Amino acid sequence: MFKSRAKYALGQVVRHRKHPFRGVVFDVDAVFSNTEEWYQAIPEDSRPSKEQPFYHLLAENDQSYYVAYVSEQNLVADYSGEPIEHPDLTEFFGDFVDGQYPLQVQLN
Repeated sequence: MFKSRAKYALGQVVRHRKHPFRGVVFDVDAVFSNTEEWYQAIPEDSRPSKEQPFYHLLAENDQSYYVAYVSEQNLVADYSGEPIEHPDLTEFFGDFVDGQYPLQVQLN
């Protein structure tokens, strides 16, 4: 049986290894759980393995805010101490404290 353990926690600020965006983790899939169409749209030479955690992020870059779905191998922890400005943060999290956002929602 395959077992996967997430490296990043809910409320943690992370950044993409290759692309210029940061985000806050708001959900984690133990393995890939998006559509095959989405997966095939990733260029083959940079397509991540499906057998790793994938993170749902409230993401931002210099131009916009959005939700991103990113493999663990493409993320690194963000230790900048800078908050995220995503407009949906307050739906899930409290105020930014010590580099992290505390959950403010009831989990199943």
